[in-house]
Amino acid sequence: MDEEIEIPPFFLCPISLEIMKDPVIVSTGITYDRDSIEKWLFSGKKNSCPVTKQDITDADLTPNHTLRRLIQSWCTFNASYGVERIPTPRPPICKSEIEKLIKDSASSHKNQVKCLKRLRQIVSENVTNKRCLEVAGVPEFLATIISNNGFDASMTLSDEALSLLYHLESSETVLKNLLNNKKSGDIVKSLTKIMQRGIYESRVYATLLLKNILEVADPMQIMTLKPSVFTEVVQILDDRISHKATKAAMHVLVTICPWGRNRHKAVEAGAISVIIELLMDEGFSSDRRGPEMAMVVLDMLCQCAEGRAKFLNHGAAIAVVCKKILRVSQTASDRAIRVLLSVGRFCATPALLQEMLQLGVVEKLFLVLQVSCGSKTKEKAKELLKLHARVWKDSPCLPRNMILAYPS
Repeated sequence: MDEEIEIPPFFLCPISLEIMKDPVIVSTGITYDRDSIEKWLFSGKKNSCPVTKQDITDADLTPNHTLRRLIQSWCTFNASYGVERIPTPRPPICKSEIEKLIKDSASSHKNQVKCLKRLRQIVSENVTNKRCLEVAGVPEFLATIISNNGFDASMTLSDEALSLLYHLESSETVLKNLLNNKKSGDIVKSLTKIMQRGIYESRVYATLLLKNILEVADPMQIMTLKPSVFTEVVQILDDRISHKATKAAMHVLVTICPWGRNRHKAVEAGAISVIIELLMDEGFSSDRRGPEMAMVVLDMLCQCAEGRAKFLNHGAAIAVVCKKILRVSQTASDRAIRVLLSVGRFCATPALLQEMLQLGVVEKLFLVLQVSCGSKTKEKAKELLKLHARVWKDSPCLPRNMILAYPS
């Protein structure tokens, strides 16, 4: 706008505080700009009205045509002040059209291809369409295609359905339905198979979807995951097919390893050596979140005897973990010290203690005590130092100032 003019307050969206382009009414009777309220409800995963704080019981958004026309008239009237007219928004796709599209696709493979092509077009138009596709049962339809076609030689149909399902950005409720609805197939099994045998892009999408689905799974579903899930997740980490897939696979391990025998399954799948190799990769370590999650997983896996044995079997394990202390984040430092404490408490041998001394572990622990660090992290560092004081305190390798400052 060239000049300051007063905008009627009811033209402004309560969320964005900007003039509404597509005003819609929610079930509480408050009007918002469609884009803002959809982001609030679906991307932010909130279900309350921002103004009234009441629950929004109906996800349907009713267009406020009267207010939109008023805004458009006001914009036209004030065009001389540089106000641009707001175009009339395109109406969102209707549920009945989508249901017919799905029904017609059942008649032939050709119609399925046409259906997926049209769904791709609908998804790309706006967020509203994505929510309408959810209500019409499209995620379940796509999951069925993935389950039924996921192991064909061509896999083209399954690949397209998988890509669409990922880009739908389904809500938590829909993801839970996919996990529990056996009519559309075992979604975890289907994704695991694609992670194993799919093309590059589909392996990425399958990993990202598996992460989203397992985040909403209940503990019993996580505890009963098949060993093949762990094998393929670790393989994704080992193959490093993309940065997003690697982070998603690591996130999956963070989600599932605390439960039941899952730590043992992850260890048997080779997770520890793969994670240590990843931590040695400068590309992986350039992003703080990656090493943090890796240290969280290592900490969990080293809480079982098999995990500690596999950890110590890797020649670079102690050096790699020691290097991450005070170099990534508070979380990474805390988890790294917990890993060292686990092996130091349960696997201490003269050779291991000497290796830890030579690799600078003891010096790092002293440094942790001196710098600004979390109190629990300091306590664990002190505990490890005191645990092996008899060996480390009398070592000629330890500088005199550290010997004098050694915790008693």
